[in-house]
Amino acid sequence: MAAASGRDRVACALLLPLLVLGAAAAESTEANVAVDPNQDLQVPWSPAPAPSPMNPIDCRSACASRCTLSSRPNLCNRACGSCCARCNCVPPGTSGNYRMCPCYAAITTRGGRPKCP
Repeated sequence: MAAASGRDRVACALLLPLLVLGAAAAESTEANVAVDPNQDLQVPWSPAPAPSPMNPIDCRSACASRCTLSSRPNLCNRACGSCCARCNCVPPGTSGNYRMCPCYAAITTRGGRPKCP
């Protein structure tokens, strides 16, 4: 059999330390896996609490008072209810006062008209 060439010796010289490091890493990983069998391996996990509004309002009664003078009370109550659910706010009075609830005033229909009564 022929003697190893210079290129083969260099390749062996480079691969040998990698093999040694790989074996050492495998041993250290196995050492970390050995844990007390009585210890619970699962970390207790709980989901984050869902965000909740600070002071939820009664949208049904707020919208009922907002829509008392409306010519179409069912439509008014439905639109007001969806806006109230999003904003958790209904402006006082039967119309206007949008500056009291900017979120309510900012909601628009697909056509760009104000949605909330």
